[in-house]
Amino acid sequence: MSNWLGLEALAVVFSLAYLVLAMRENSLCWFCAFFGTAIYIWVFGGVSLYMGSLLHVYYLVMAVYGWYQWRRGGVEHRGVRISRWGLTQHLYALFAVVLASAVSGHLLSQHTDAHLPYLDSFTTWGGVLTTVMVARKILENWLYWIVVDGASIYLYLDRELYLTAGLFAVYLVLVVLGFIRWRKHYLEQPITERRQEFAAPDVI
Repeated sequence: MSNWLGLEALAVVFSLAYLVLAMRENSLCWFCAFFGTAIYIWVFGGVSLYMGSLLHVYYLVMAVYGWYQWRRGGVEHRGVRISRWGLTQHLYALFAVVLASAVSGHLLSQHTDAHLPYLDSFTTWGGVLTTVMVARKILENWLYWIVVDGASIYLYLDRELYLTAGLFAVYLVLVVLGFIRWRKHYLEQPITERRQEFAAPDVI
């Protein structure tokens, strides 16, 4: 795995910059996401995490979409505001992730040499969902990341991607701070702007 250490280190730097800037709602985060993602496509493919590699192809596209949403989306194309999902939306989303993970995990286990195919699939589909939530500025994205990042740490340690595992350990701290920061900004928004994405009552 040491052959990938240099590229992995560079991807970690871009990825950490992405999260810090995302916490601050700075649209430059999507440029960092784009470059970090491009590097990880090769790294994950090289260590047989095929779903993880495919996920980063998706991240590459979502970096462009996220930048557009933050800069030109929302009301009057002034950028999306922080909003929330209700219980129904969360249940649909969770069911879709579990089902997709089961299907792709089974296919990978039967037809490829993928390592930990079900866990790889779960972190992949969880990342797909949560990245959409980030692009749309759904407040609860940070809570989803806690689960996805925690599972990813085990996956990357198993594949000896120690820098990436360390990055995700840092992520676990930063996502909590991100949730606190975004929730504060959400509550500072006018009441009329808090229910753009099927939002739930302000109980968290």
